[in-house]
Amino acid sequence: MLAFLLRRIVIALPTIVLISIFVFALQKLLPGDPLLVLAGEERDPETLAFLREKYRLNDPIWMQYLAWIGNALQGDLGISLRTNQPVTELMAQKLPVTIQLAVMSMIFALVIGIPAGILSAVKKGKVTDYVANIVALSGLSIPNFWLGIMLILLVSVKWQLLPASGYVPLSEDFGQSIRTMLMPSFVLGTALAATLMRHTRSSMLSVLSADYVRTARAKGLSERVVILKHALRNALTPIVTLTALLFGELVAGAVLTEQIFTIPGFGKLVVDAVFNRDYAVVQGIVLVTAVGFIFMNLFADAMYYVLNPRLRGQ
Repeated sequence: MLAFLLRRIVIALPTIVLISIFVFALQKLLPGDPLLVLAGEERDPETLAFLREKYRLNDPIWMQYLAWIGNALQGDLGISLRTNQPVTELMAQKLPVTIQLAVMSMIFALVIGIPAGILSAVKKGKVTDYVANIVALSGLSIPNFWLGIMLILLVSVKWQLLPASGYVPLSEDFGQSIRTMLMPSFVLGTALAATLMRHTRSSMLSVLSADYVRTARAKGLSERVVILKHALRNALTPIVTLTALLFGELVAGAVLTEQIFTIPGFGKLVVDAVFNRDYAVVQGIVLVTAVGFIFMNLFADAMYYVLNPRLRGQ
């Protein structure tokens, strides 16, 4: 297994380097100068010169990149131009919020997607199959922002069942924290549930036609045992790896949902940083989320190796 993971890490390292170059280079193309905001209304030339020297903006771009990536390797992602806080400190404050949202969304996705995929495969060609496919297609087609707004109008404004926005930490009030996260988690989870449903259905259909499933049925085993013990056990191998990848997407891609429900997570932080031209924060968040997604890919590879005996001989 170690040799297998080492091969994957060797492939991942150049990817991380390329991502860091793109992250640093593309933000240089963004319009505007954040130092003009920091210098105040008078924009004194001496103040601007001091700030450019302080943040090493007079250095060539390649020197700026080397200094930035060197500090990043030591855990220093720079200082926020707006709040004067370390970027790592800001991210440490927001990351638990996004992780909670991602975990709850994944629970919704697993609870809805996998049972629906199994039922659709078992009832192939019947009404249940068509209904499950229609629901899955709807989950993939409906934009998250529209679904979020509709839920706020119905559940919060009209029925007054759940809070429309905001966030309460788990450590302060566990119940209220779950209540504030239910709607945004459902919004994100439905799209993932549709993806999981389609993959589960496809995997189950291929497994149900296998010889060992027919043998299990010929032995007189109940259909429930055949489906849950023999078929599902083998069909879940690609689903487990897909779940790891989808979790990485959740952590990196909850921007719109966090904005709609005013959740102070990674997504809202990066949007605010872009509007405020706080480039150090943008660079740090994009780099960390990209690296995190790569590590989720490595985790998915490791899980696939563990669950798939055929890879162990390689």
